[in-house]
Amino acid sequence: MNLENTCYIVGAASLDGVRLSPRAGDYVIAADGGYRSLKARGIEPDFVMGDFDSLGYRPDHPNVETHPVMKDDTDLGLAVRWALAHGYRRLVMAGALGGRLDQTIASLQTLRGLTDAGAQGWLIGCGWVVTAVQNGTLTFPAGMEGTVSVFSSGDAARGVTLRGLLYEITDAELRCAMPLGVSNSFTGAAAAVRVTDGTVYVLWQGDALPDGLEVRHGAD
Repeated sequence: MNLENTCYIVGAASLDGVRLSPRAGDYVIAADGGYRSLKARGIEPDFVMGDFDSLGYRPDHPNVETHPVMKDDTDLGLAVRWALAHGYRRLVMAGALGGRLDQTIASLQTLRGLTDAGAQGWLIGCGWVVTAVQNGTLTFPAGMEGTVSVFSSGDAARGVTLRGLLYEITDAELRCAMPLGVSNSFTGAAAAVRVTDGTVYVLWQGDALPDGLEVRHGAD
């Protein structure tokens, strides 16, 4: 198991404004066109996979896995499943937001899938960070600024409590048909998003994961 290390997965969408900072022991996967983005930054991926329709060629790399264009998953999804199968439980996905709307929705569904598998994932891009919290609590350090939004990832998320934000709620129910949690704001204080029954997407403005960010699973 790779519980302590992070697996970075880089897709074909733009990395403009995204800060990537893999540490020693982390693993970097280029998903199709993400190979070009990583090479442009001087980052050599550990593994390259995809159908390479975005990249346009099969990379000359010692660790390449080629998939057919006609398949039942995105290149990002294939990379996530590979990472989960190899024990990674902390996944940072860049180059998977923006561009085609259908691909962005697919990235959100992939995020939900890895959360259901017991892992923690973050999508970073287009000036935003997105994660999913399932039956647990996401805490933010003091000093955060900007917009933060919370949406139900399923039909309903219950027991949703927001603290340290401009608009606070206690044990509320968020439903997928009503965007009650949109356009909240950090106040500079430490903040928390808690859900006791269900899964929520939490989105906030930024280009990297802040120090002090923590996700705790289960009831407090």
